[in-house]
Amino acid sequence: MNNYSNNLQEEIPLPKHVGIIMDGNGRWAKSQGKPRIFGHKAGMDALKKIAIHGQKRGLKVMTVYAFSTENWTRPLDEVKFIMSLPIDFYSKYVPILNKENIQIRWMGELEGLPKATLASIDRAAKDTENNTGMILNFAMNYGGRREIILAIQAMAKAGQDLSVLTEQDLAAQLQTNVLPSAYQEPDLVIRTSGEQRLSNFLAWQSAYSELYFTAVLWPDFDETALDLALLEYQKRDRRFGGVKNK
Repeated sequence: MNNYSNNLQEEIPLPKHVGIIMDGNGRWAKSQGKPRIFGHKAGMDALKKIAIHGQKRGLKVMTVYAFSTENWTRPLDEVKFIMSLPIDFYSKYVPILNKENIQIRWMGELEGLPKATLASIDRAAKDTENNTGMILNFAMNYGGRREIILAIQAMAKAGQDLSVLTEQDLAAQLQTNVLPSAYQEPDLVIRTSGEQRLSNFLAWQSAYSELYFTAVLWPDFDETALDLALLEYQKRDRRFGGVKNK
């Protein structure tokens, strides 16, 4: 266990839901003199470690940005490799995560995903559906703006009067409804690699999330790095637009 774990305060709550934008795989690979796909494979290894550590820290949900609706514009060979990762992840890591009592879920659009990719994600979810620990939620072929549009379209198609639409109505139609209602909005969003933007990740749900940016590239993001983010979260003063009584 690292030194930062000793600095986490038991009396200060940790986030229940952590969102992670796993950025920097390509740059990490380039620094190693390897092709970009090498970085994506290393990123998968990092995810396994972080998921297990998050479970041990008592997190309820970890949503990871695995593939965005905009990522289809990347080189075809890279996209094909990324689409093969869930297949490798299922065979290599799902048995380990299953033993750790981690439950796997996913959200995003079915359209466009290769059948083998979708089948692997579905199998992972079914194999772990009875687990009671942390939910590892994959955002796959996901885009925050697109999610909102789809939610409104679904309500309009169902004949709902959009002139009286409430935030609760919209939230109920978002793809994060695969999660328990208490944990659908992330308390903390982490982005690696030094970039400081959300890139269409959980656009609605992250309205009051605490944001944490680190220069660490995703394949190098380890247990110590996660503890540093959790420690920073404990230092934040969350007011949700209000003022705390003094």
